[in-house]
Amino acid sequence: MVTNKGLPLRLFVELTSLLMPRLFSILSPIALFASVMFVYNRMLADRELVIMQAAGISPWKNAKAAVYVGLILTLFSVYVQNVGIPAAENSFRNLEWEIRNNVSHLMFREGEFNNLKNNMTVFISKHEDDGSVSGILVHDETNPERKVTLSAEKGRIIYTQSGPKILLIKGERQEISKSGGQFSSLQFERYSVDFGIMGGKAIKPASAREKTLWQLLNADTDKTLSDKDVRKYIVEGHRRLITPWYNLVFALLACTGLLIGNFNRRGQGKIVFVSVTAMILVQGGDLIITNLAGRSLYFLPLLYANCLFPLAVCVYLLLFYNPFFWIRYHKNKAVCDVQ
Repeated sequence: MVTNKGLPLRLFVELTSLLMPRLFSILSPIALFASVMFVYNRMLADRELVIMQAAGISPWKNAKAAVYVGLILTLFSVYVQNVGIPAAENSFRNLEWEIRNNVSHLMFREGEFNNLKNNMTVFISKHEDDGSVSGILVHDETNPERKVTLSAEKGRIIYTQSGPKILLIKGERQEISKSGGQFSSLQFERYSVDFGIMGGKAIKPASAREKTLWQLLNADTDKTLSDKDVRKYIVEGHRRLITPWYNLVFALLACTGLLIGNFNRRGQGKIVFVSVTAMILVQGGDLIITNLAGRSLYFLPLLYANCLFPLAVCVYLLLFYNPFFWIRYHKNKAVCDVQ
């Protein structure tokens, strides 16, 4: 519509901007994972982490920077999920409807013939500051039996229940019949032209993303919703509680392996691979369980487990993992096998 109908570029920018909160909630955990892994891997390659570990600094203390950043993004994501996204989605829906139905005058560029989808051509000389238009020419071929051409000094685009219309003031209507070639002409003070299929659609109902957290979690009390919509709303509500915490989970997944693993001068390729695989599994599990919960709410506990289990594992490893215990365990087992 921007390229073909000449809508202002600011509308495209505005629509795109209103989608940013939704994209942020999806991309922020992944971006944080990549950032944390890059920083800690670089510190390990430069021997900085090796020196800190040799000085007695525990993995948990080394991971505090990632924990703090993860918590900050988690809190910000809570705001985005429960305030930013509902407001942006509501504005996007209203602006989309307005562009399609209620701002058809933006499609009429000054000094150009604007071809509409229903075999109608409109020419407008100028858009006035008061919202009216001047120098109007309308050529209508919607009826295959005749051609109608209207011209007027001034006009105004109005909106009705059936869609947008243009009200012509002080003009002339000329009609020619295609079958008999009969020509007729009349002058008018006021004349209304219906644009037909260019509007009239009601605004779309609010989606789940536009609802408040309270409305989503109590969707079963809304008798106007179907069972499928109730499940969809409830799952969306629980995801608003869970999704922000993936920022912290992914930050810990990125640094835990590098902090507790053995240093390898050839690089940490295996640890990085395991961390990336774990991140992909958690992200994939979230998508799969969300779809399953949409069919049956019995899967909702798995949605929490998919987030909290890797979080608990990372915290446990950073606080209590002792590689020397496993070294002694394998040595003692080898001695017992020899004996």
